[in-house]
Amino acid sequence: MKIAVICANGKEGRLIVQEAIARGADVTAVVRGENRSAAVNVIRKDLFALSAADLEGFDVVIDAFGAWTPETLPQHGTSLKHLCDLVSGKETRLLIVGGAGSLYVNPEHTVRVMDGADFPEIFKPLASSMGKALDELRTRTDVKWTYISPAGDFLADGDRTGKYILGGEELICNAKGESVISYADYAVAMVDEALNGNHIQQRISVVAQ
Repeated sequence: MKIAVICANGKEGRLIVQEAIARGADVTAVVRGENRSAAVNVIRKDLFALSAADLEGFDVVIDAFGAWTPETLPQHGTSLKHLCDLVSGKETRLLIVGGAGSLYVNPEHTVRVMDGADFPEIFKPLASSMGKALDELRTRTDVKWTYISPAGDFLADGDRTGKYILGGEELICNAKGESVISYADYAVAMVDEALNGNHIQQRISVVAQ
């Protein structure tokens, strides 16, 4: 299994690289500068400079791109469109590190987490940007994509338990009533999907067990 991890120097990207290597995958880190991940194989390019040839031969491309400033938030959509265009019509699967704000909180799928009155104002622009990118992704029938949303509380420094509960479009909680997952366990779920490919053209979600 050949896997490319885009933005492999990020905290989630590094954990995904580490997890994939531990499972025996042939991993290539895609980074702009010096490679700080565990991958030996490296493509040093900005995401937006990648070409279709750069991603040729990979079974899976994992997009761990993140943007946080008001000026760069629109890049959630433009970067995802660029990657979709590069793998359009190919067997290469595109897996995306997504957000939780676009998860639904009702069975009718009309109300999202980010629509709630208690959703922090500071995170609304980010959630809205990522939600819009997901909406655009859903129109791409030419790409074998999978969008993976974390739980509501995404813990950067949480432990790796290797266990999680798989969900779908709705925000779910574990037996303790918590919607939480560590970056490390999210990486486990991401690599599981990379290896198994069970949710093509679907958004799934994960929460700690």
